[in-house]
Amino acid sequence: MRASKGDKLVQHGRVVGQHDHVSEVVEVLGQEGNPPYRVRFEDGHEAIMSPGPDCQVKHRDEQQQ
Repeated sequence: MRASKGDKLVQHGRVVGQHDHVSEVVEVLGQEGNPPYRVRFEDGHEAIMSPGPDCQVKHRDEQQQ
């Protein structure tokens, strides 16, 4: 998984009825776009994440389509 600043990180819900959590990558802490990432959630809080298999990166160029 590789991401760049400005990409969206989508963490899919793990159980029925749980919504996806979307955050924006504000800093890439790993080398060459690899995790961990500093992300900002829609409510404004930030966290350091090393995404698992339930996450998907939506690159900036994909978001504009």
